[in-house]
Amino acid sequence: MSEPGFTCVTDIRVRYAETDGMRVVYHGNYLTYFEQARTEMLRAMGLPYAAIEAMGIFVVVVEAHVHYRRPAAYDDRLQVRASVRERPTNRIRIEYAVTRGDDPAVLVDGYTMHAFLDARTGRPVRPPKEFETIMQSFFP
Repeated sequence: MSEPGFTCVTDIRVRYAETDGMRVVYHGNYLTYFEQARTEMLRAMGLPYAAIEAMGIFVVVVEAHVHYRRPAAYDDRLQVRASVRERPTNRIRIEYAVTRGDDPAVLVDGYTMHAFLDARTGRPVRPPKEFETIMQSFFP
């Protein structure tokens, strides 16, 4: 029996501009990689950011954690695994693991926590009904 939740893998090729003077990925860029993976995950779920925003809801980062284990370098082919493992409520936690090529060793992992806000008022709200319906299929 599989665990509840949803996982999506996004491929990223490290560009030279994303590295420091030693051609190692600058640490702040991992949050950008997390964002790219999160965007692709929501799209794969059938509810891209643009659709959520069209409903008058913003999904904002309220917490971020990154654990650096091993460096990635210029031109590495990375896989960023984004997973939702817990049923979202008025917040959603997305977990990430970054690996290189076919090597299963995790280079970087972490998570982001997001709140749903009313786009007009900036006040916290429950996620849109469409989002909750999609989540029910992953968390029976």
